[in-house]
Amino acid sequence: MAKRHTGNVFDYDLFVIGGGSGGIRAARMAANAGARVGLAEEDRLGGTCVIRGCVPKKLMVNAADYSDAFRGAAGFGWSAGEPSFDWPSFRTAKDREISRLESIYRKNLAAAGVQIFEERAVLADAHAVSLASCGTKSAKHILVATGGAPFVPDLPGAGLASTSNDVFLLDKLPDRVLIVGGGYIACEFAGILNGLGCRVTLNYRGEQILRGFDGDVRSHVSEAMSARGIEVCLNAETESIDRNGPALAVRTTGGSLSEFDFVLYATGRRPNTAGLGLEAVGIELGRGGKVPVDSYSQSPVPSIYAVGDATDRINLTPVAIREGAAFAQTVFMNNPTPVDHANVPTAVFTRPEIGTVGMTEEAANARGKTVVYSTRFRPLSAVIAGSKEEVLMKVVVDRASRVVLGVHIVGPGAGELIQAVGIAVRMGATKEDFDRTVAVHPTAAEELVTLTEPVGEA
Repeated sequence: MAKRHTGNVFDYDLFVIGGGSGGIRAARMAANAGARVGLAEEDRLGGTCVIRGCVPKKLMVNAADYSDAFRGAAGFGWSAGEPSFDWPSFRTAKDREISRLESIYRKNLAAAGVQIFEERAVLADAHAVSLASCGTKSAKHILVATGGAPFVPDLPGAGLASTSNDVFLLDKLPDRVLIVGGGYIACEFAGILNGLGCRVTLNYRGEQILRGFDGDVRSHVSEAMSARGIEVCLNAETESIDRNGPALAVRTTGGSLSEFDFVLYATGRRPNTAGLGLEAVGIELGRGGKVPVDSYSQSPVPSIYAVGDATDRINLTPVAIREGAAFAQTVFMNNPTPVDHANVPTAVFTRPEIGTVGMTEEAANARGKTVVYSTRFRPLSAVIAGSKEEVLMKVVVDRASRVVLGVHIVGPGAGELIQAVGIAVRMGATKEDFDRTVAVHPTAAEELVTLTEPVGEA
């Protein structure tokens, strides 16, 4: 029988529920600071990002990008036979890399002295968790880092739909694919599967994809997706899914009926907190099951903290890692560290790629008067390759202070660019700071420091 906590005697100083990016970072840092740490993960170490999210998805983006490279090579003088893509070979390589990364996480946790439980843990009370293998374990602090999970709405035939989790496990690529949703996950998979040779239709119930992003970015990516052969259907509500032999018959708003081989629902994610016992210990969960926390990731129950997608703040892996680190610094390193969620740079691996940091033009205009600088152009490599796809670069500036409020990029390497630009925006750089920076030529990035004429003021 496991020892129960009495007074200040606990089995662990910290017990982490969830072995994803945020939980692993917190566990390692706390253990390295001398804490006794236990961690439970019922699936595989690495969480959504490593196992069924960012990493395998980016590998799929890389694979899809080779289709562009093959098409453009002739413009640069290369000739080769007709290219073909072998999904099983790619999937084997992808799975091997995921296993390698998972083993690194396991080794690093063990080296830090973290005790790993490969099973589900649920809260027994404010200072204890229950494990099937060994009963109850007590802890001075408990960290909930269980991430999120894809959500499929309740509609006739919902059980026939797949989610992003399923894409990575496909035995073969489907020919006809319907993707339902218009967020970044839906748009990323539309670009990936299109690039790998699938015929892709995207149904979104709204007026434009990528709600919450800058308006020019939204329209630019939508147009580019259509130009690549993706059928983007806006104001399209999916009503039902039925089996028709080997095919899936999908009925949409207005009674339209189409058949597909694979239906992917990417209509959002919800915190993976159901059944953890949070309500029983006095934590009232928020919308979708999110754990309410303060700026130090502490819940209303002082001994229980939460980080990452379980809190539904900014659901990005680097944010979860930063939250996990801030938690460890606050609780175990005598360095109270709130998490700053302002001006978080991010990349969206649509095809073409998005990099964005700071305010959209719409949000900035709602706050005050702005000046906008923007350009669209075909990069040098695209011209030679015969591609008509353009790059979009946009800088949103506060009219009075000249501080750069937001930068938005669509095009090759946008994610790499926005990482560096994000530093400048977080430091409060002005448009004149950008202007005083010497351009790197010939690059697409030089446009960011050579924009001189505003295209709009508000």
